[in-house]
Amino acid sequence: MSMKIYFAGSIRGGRDDAQLYYKIVKHLQDKFGQVLTEHVASLDVKESGEQMDSVEIHDRDMAWLTDANVLVAEVTQPSLGVGYEIGRAVEMKKPILCLFRPSSGKHLSAMIGGAVNIPNMTVKYYEEAEVINVINEYFAALQK
Repeated sequence: MSMKIYFAGSIRGGRDDAQLYYKIVKHLQDKFGQVLTEHVASLDVKESGEQMDSVEIHDRDMAWLTDANVLVAEVTQPSLGVGYEIGRAVEMKKPILCLFRPSSGKHLSAMIGGAVNIPNMTVKYYEEAEVINVINEYFAALQK
């Protein structure tokens, strides 16, 4: 089943995990469908973001999110934009997978970690070596 996937990861909040984003997006593309936001995983994207007007970025990304079947968000690097995208996806009743690495030494936002009563949202704590398995398990359950 080919899906349209919206991948969310930090851009202006910091690019420390760009290599991991690349690995995640590549796997999503190879196994599950089209990643509408593949640029988030580009190693060429800097913290300054894209050379587009903020309104254009917002409107384009919201159109992609509306079109997507599922949102996958790597939430280890705090990002206001990713939090906003998750909130909008909850509102749209999209299935949401949030991925967080406790070994990073960072703390997951209580608004994400505490969202256990949101039926379309799943938060998975993982280690980097496990990320592909975590994604595969989530999509296997989603496609049932």
